[in-house]
Amino acid sequence: MASAQISSFGSNAVGIQPPSFRLPDATHVGLVSLAVSSLKASIAFYHEVIGLAVLKQDATTAELGIGETALLNLKELPGIQPIGRRKRLGLYHTAFLLPSRAALGSFTSHLNRLGVYFGAGDHLYSEALYLTDPDGLSVEVYADRPRSTWKSNGTELLSATNSVDIGSLIAAGDGEWHGAPAGTTVGHVHFYIGDLEKAARFYHEAMGFTIMTWSYPGVLFISAGGYHHHVGLNVWAAGSPQAGPTDARLLSWELVLPDLSNLEVLYKNMKRLGWDCSLQADGKLTATDPWGITVHVISG
Repeated sequence: MASAQISSFGSNAVGIQPPSFRLPDATHVGLVSLAVSSLKASIAFYHEVIGLAVLKQDATTAELGIGETALLNLKELPGIQPIGRRKRLGLYHTAFLLPSRAALGSFTSHLNRLGVYFGAGDHLYSEALYLTDPDGLSVEVYADRPRSTWKSNGTELLSATNSVDIGSLIAAGDGEWHGAPAGTTVGHVHFYIGDLEKAARFYHEAMGFTIMTWSYPGVLFISAGGYHHHVGLNVWAAGSPQAGPTDARLLSWELVLPDLSNLEVLYKNMKRLGWDCSLQADGKLTATDPWGITVHVISG
């Protein structure tokens, strides 16, 4: 198959564009909120291993992030139990994007020093490490390659899961790790869902994401602005029950638009297509997908 380079940031030449409303190019993922079984254990993992700073904390909740920006909200709820891999529909992983390959190399050295097990995958457009939090929820920490190096086959962005050259990755870092550096964000979220066609109707047709990759087995990768994916959707756990009130799980995630001007248009598009959603006076749109995954769309 012939392949070509993606030519520019935010190009509309790659991907399947939504039929009506399209999310603005500067759209990105914001705060991710989790229900956890032990606040103490989860803080230890996300602070000491992942490197997020604790910004706020009380007896049952904590906000963690970078600088003054909260990326992760943890809420300890009574009766919550850890979950097994691919046992529940809902969150597959929260993916923290580091600002450089050097930072990812230093993070790799940090994991080795701690003796923390991790998996790894080279996805062509990024290199990623995979870990599991104390409740069985997966976490990705990754760094993107320059967009000029991303490859497409026709209009589809190419994706793969190849081996990572761990030695080269470690060599790219300086060996020092003082926590997740400035510029770290939630690059994307990835969900276990039950049906790709139904997911496309919600996320692509109604919410306005562009489908970037559709040939990777059992997955759709969708985004705004030509990014490889802000949301991953897979059917690898199809047939499993939705995460319930006693499961460690995603409570909600945020999608951040650059301004308020598109929120009402998005709301009308979702209502026109028959999806239940609400638009609050403070400018927050809330919707829940067919598998109980709640998104808050805000401006910022």
